[in-house]
Amino acid sequence: MVRIALPNKGRLRAPSLRLLAQIGLPTPDDGDTGRGLTQTFADGRYQILSVNARDIPTCLEQGAADIAITGTDLVAESGIALSPAFPLGFGKARIALAVPKHSPYERAEDLPDGCRVASAFPRITQQYFDRMHREIAHVLLTGAVEAAPAIGIADAIVDLVETGTTLRSNGLRELATILPVEAAAFVRPGITGPLQVQIDELVLGFQSVSRAERSRYLMANVPRAKLAELSQLLPGVSGPTVLSLLGRDDWVAIHAVVDASAVNGIVAILKHNGATGILVTSLERMVL
Repeated sequence: MVRIALPNKGRLRAPSLRLLAQIGLPTPDDGDTGRGLTQTFADGRYQILSVNARDIPTCLEQGAADIAITGTDLVAESGIALSPAFPLGFGKARIALAVPKHSPYERAEDLPDGCRVASAFPRITQQYFDRMHREIAHVLLTGAVEAAPAIGIADAIVDLVETGTTLRSNGLRELATILPVEAAAFVRPGITGPLQVQIDELVLGFQSVSRAERSRYLMANVPRAKLAELSQLLPGVSGPTVLSLLGRDDWVAIHAVVDASAVNGIVAILKHNGATGILVTSLERMVL
């Protein structure tokens, strides 16, 4: 049995469950009654362990879980030596240093010794200021960190930031990004044998879904005379697939996998070069 640890709530819970479903492992109903419980499914081959996200690194270290999805920030804060098996492409954010918008400090280096810094990330915060040789007074908070300067218990904060809207609404501005953050799959050290094979299957599934979400499958009919030029535009996975069109020797069909962010520009260039029948579709899985 592969034991998979997931956050029992929070911003990573839903995308983690969706990822499992995308690789063919739909989990049992995720109602509130399932949180904090172990759930076994797929004929007993897998078990979901839903725990507090901050406890996931410990679950891996202590052998309670074999593979887990959690944020890289929480692993860094735990101090447990775990290497991400694969970054998952969601949950992107940053650990940032922020001060009140009217603060005189413009850079992190401007903060004086003795500055009170509120955060739920004491290890990350301390390591950051240690690198700058600054002595700070850490104020440990587990919620509403953004309010700390307003209520007079901190001069600055270190917090998880996604868009920055919450900071701005609390009259704060960022001074520095301390650590980029995203969701990743982490594997318990020391796994071998058949269990390792099952873990590798899961990681391969995660990779295939992540690549597919960043890619699109593009098909178009193009003049044969433009083929060499357009083939450079559409490299695909290992080069575009070129197919003959029945009864049209001067035209070919070209198929390629392209980066999702480049689709609009590629379609415009294809159209400019006389392409017709342009189709763009999403992918479910892509294994290299």
